[in-house]
Amino acid sequence: MLQSISDILTSIADAVCGFPLFAALIGGGLYLFFYSGMVSLRSIPEALRILRTRQSAGSGEISSAQALASVVAATVGMGNIAGVAIALVMGGPGAIFWMWISAIVGMSTKFHEGVLAIKYRTFDSDGRPYGGTMHIIRNSMSGRWRPLAGFFAVAGMFGTLCIMNANQLTEAVVATVGSVTEVHDPVMLKLFIGIAIASVVTLVVIGGVKRIASVASVLVPFMVGAYFVMVLYVILTNLSGVPEAFASIFREAFSLRAGWGALAGVAIIGARRAALVNDAGVGTASIMHGTSSCREPVREGLVAMLGPAIDSGFVCTLTAIAILLCGDITGTDGVKGLTVAMDAFGNAIPGGRYMLMIIVACFAMSSMFSYSFYGRRCAHYLFGPRGEKIYVWFFIATLVVFAVISLDAAVGLCDLFYAFMVFPTMFTLLRLRSVVREEYRRYFSRRKESVVGLGSMAGKP
Repeated sequence: MLQSISDILTSIADAVCGFPLFAALIGGGLYLFFYSGMVSLRSIPEALRILRTRQSAGSGEISSAQALASVVAATVGMGNIAGVAIALVMGGPGAIFWMWISAIVGMSTKFHEGVLAIKYRTFDSDGRPYGGTMHIIRNSMSGRWRPLAGFFAVAGMFGTLCIMNANQLTEAVVATVGSVTEVHDPVMLKLFIGIAIASVVTLVVIGGVKRIASVASVLVPFMVGAYFVMVLYVILTNLSGVPEAFASIFREAFSLRAGWGALAGVAIIGARRAALVNDAGVGTASIMHGTSSCREPVREGLVAMLGPAIDSGFVCTLTAIAILLCGDITGTDGVKGLTVAMDAFGNAIPGGRYMLMIIVACFAMSSMFSYSFYGRRCAHYLFGPRGEKIYVWFFIATLVVFAVISLDAAVGLCDLFYAFMVFPTMFTLLRLRSVVREEYRRYFSRRKESVVGLGSMAGKP
């Protein structure tokens, strides 16, 4: 019975998350990329400058940098390790190239999300800001589009339940324990792990967005830095294989040995996994960035667009190179992405499996912290403060459930609800693209006047 349900979910997810999701994320994202004048390439210096400057006080709960850290905490998670491994197993090295394309396109998409999150956010009676696709739709479009906002919020409540994170973290712990001692009852062990995960998440998420942001600001630099050191060791000890690893990514990305259908399949797999990695076009980033104290939409948008560069561009590349150098992506039984990654690091580094286990735990937990906030804001939009509180405990309880279900069902559910979030979000971004371009024009016009003004003052005796 459970296997039948899993098969049905997988079939539906494959249909919805195939060409339709690819067209929405990559097709829509490419249109925004060119319509914005390639903002994700042209405005990186300005984005980095903004990130370094001190932010003036505004109406919000966290700073732009904290919002970026919290978004990265969510996106730099299991998708960057398990998701990349799954992409390699299913689509080969060429899938990584399409994840890179998704990163560049995703940066432009997230820029639009960040701008609109600030411009169309909602404030409650206490002055607390609320952002997200649902608020953008409600505050920018006529009432007949309200059902679309509600549809996104419902999908958001379920799509941010950390299905893959809880499942894959449990898989990693079970595999690690199994390599040390014999596991007599894996189901009970998974249940215990799920309860432990839920307990840790509870300690953080009950403190709200400020506690999540403060934890993320510390955790993200640590986990990305530690992971970089591990991959750097793998690269240095296998330096001769690095050129071939990169060559295989480009070679397989455009390989026609199996025909155009296979090439399209590789591209779709890369884009589908990228949707779980950088969240660009999904709408979750606008929920977090909408809480920022930044008052300038374009500033927030420029900071927001750095997210995909960090997760899909930097961290995913680290994972891919490590697996291509020391892992085995052929003959894998089922979609056990994290196992592939752990085997690769175990082969390359003495005690690498256990070191990666610590990093994986940090990645997975950081994602759960931020995703709980996304879901509760969707619940708040639909049901108010009382519904939000109930949702938090529902979210925590599902961590235990998803720790023990099969991965195929978990991946299918996660992909499906993500797709249901993508379609209204991308529709909204495309519909409001001219608003974003006008905000961008005004911002840089003011910046130019400000620079000219400072230059004139400096030239006075």
